[in-house]
Amino acid sequence: MASLPLKSDHSIPPRRGIVFILSAPSGAGKTTIYRAALKAIADLKFSISLTTRAPREGEADGVDYSFVSEEEFKRRQASNELAESARVFDSSYGTPRAPLDAAIASGRDILLDIDIQGARQIRAKYPQDAVSIFVLPPTPEELEGRLRGRGTEKEATIRFRLDRAREEVHAYKEYDYYIINAEIPKSVERLETIVNAERLKVSRLRGEFAPWNS
Repeated sequence: MASLPLKSDHSIPPRRGIVFILSAPSGAGKTTIYRAALKAIADLKFSISLTTRAPREGEADGVDYSFVSEEEFKRRQASNELAESARVFDSSYGTPRAPLDAAIASGRDILLDIDIQGARQIRAKYPQDAVSIFVLPPTPEELEGRLRGRGTEKEATIRFRLDRAREEVHAYKEYDYYIINAEIPKSVERLETIVNAERLKVSRLRGEFAPWNS
């Protein structure tokens, strides 16, 4: 019996884009993970957040963050241009809404590096299209070592971040997935597995999909 002809392997059914959220306590390593993931995972773009804090060493405006004044940040909040916003460590952070809406509509995937407050807002606004991943350090001692290894913060700031991290780790239960970041390559592999699985969900297909030729 002749087999039914299949569509080409290169025929990808249309689907909605996905908003991937990556959150973690400060020092858990999510920045290192997302930078490596953007190189390793095809067709995954980064959402550049706004912040009112000063750039850290090695950060570039328009690449890591868009650095804006408090006045500009408040203007964008007031005009409903932000999908989420939060106040963290005396600075404001926010995610522009337009790139997320465009990605979902065009079937492209976008990665957000945001805190727990922002993740809650994004999940509320995009309940069908957001996937959340929480990054955990292997141990509290490892986290403290990473924070101290930065060499950029005072002791009081380090202690504050550690105390906050002990509270934030419990938020992992709110997320769809978790990654224990002991080794960056392994963590990136796990993130890639999550992305690929979510891309294949039937619920993300846009309209009817007929896999067999008629």
